[in-house]
Amino acid sequence: MSIQTKEPWILVGYDLFAKHGSAGLKVEVIAREVKKSKSSFYHHFADVAIFTEVLLQYHVERSKLILAQEKLCKNIVPDLLHLLLEVKKDLLFNRQLRVHRHIPEFKDCFEKINESFEEVILQIWSDTLGLSDKKHLARIILKLAIENFFLQITEETLTYDWLHNYIKNLRAMVNEFQH
Repeated sequence: MSIQTKEPWILVGYDLFAKHGSAGLKVEVIAREVKKSKSSFYHHFADVAIFTEVLLQYHVERSKLILAQEKLCKNIVPDLLHLLLEVKKDLLFNRQLRVHRHIPEFKDCFEKINESFEEVILQIWSDTLGLSDKKHLARIILKLAIENFFLQITEETLTYDWLHNYIKNLRAMVNEFQH
C-alpha cells in the first residue's frame, strides 16, 4: 500500500487528533473528511489502534523536521516563536499526547520529542532567561515551562502575542528570583 493512498487519512487523522485527542479518531468521521468509505479505512489500517500508531510515527517524523528548523533559530523571540506558529498543529498534537500521557505510547512519544527539543534550544533558552552561566537551572525551568505550556495552549490562544507574553513572564519570574 503506497503512502500516497494513506496520506489523506493520515493528514485528516493528525488534524482530528490535534483537536480532540484519540477520542476524535472515529472511523466514520475520518472517512467522511477523506470522502472515502469506512471499509477503505479498514483496508489501509485494519483498526484504529494501528492507525494511531501510524499517527504517532508521523508525528515523530514531523518532529524531526521541526527540530532541524529549530536548530536554525538564533533566538527565542522572534525566531522560535515564528516557527512555533508555523507548526501549530504539531504543537496541538503534542499537547494531546501530554494530556493523555497515561497511555504509555503517548507518554513515550511525548517524552522522546520533548527531550530532543530541550537539547536543541537549551542554549538560546538560557540566553533568553539570562541564565547562560546556569544551564542546569535553565533546563529545570525549561522542563517546567514545557509542562505548563502544554497545559495552557489551545488553537485559539496559540498566537504570537500569547507566546511572547509567556516568554516575557518567564523572564520576569527568573529576574525576580535572581534579585
